[in-house]
Amino acid sequence: MAIVFIENLSVDSCIGVYDWEKRIRQKLIFTIEMAWPNKPAAQTDDINLALDYAKVSQAVCDFASSRQFELIETMAEQVAALIMQQFNVSWLKIKLAKPGAVKQATSVGVIIERGTLTAENGVSN
Repeated sequence: MAIVFIENLSVDSCIGVYDWEKRIRQKLIFTIEMAWPNKPAAQTDDINLALDYAKVSQAVCDFASSRQFELIETMAEQVAALIMQQFNVSWLKIKLAKPGAVKQATSVGVIIERGTLTAENGVSN
């Protein structure tokens, strides 16, 4: 299986349901897994055939830091749609964490999986 991943991408964003949260920026942590057919890039050593995780990371950071949402669920869904459309990713999994949101927990968040994982988009033996 070929999965390109970005782990613990930190972004400051305006997110939350409470009035005080709408006036501050809070840290969000993204972990993203994306199916990608890596064989062509690996065989040719050509970045143009690879999924450029630096560009994906920058797109996620730009999006998350420039938007305001009440729910992390909304942020996760919109980031998933952005990645799938902008980078032609047909399957992804996003874990979006909001550290410190619940005093008794290190972090809370959501994990979503969108698209279909197939041999054509990343699974191979």
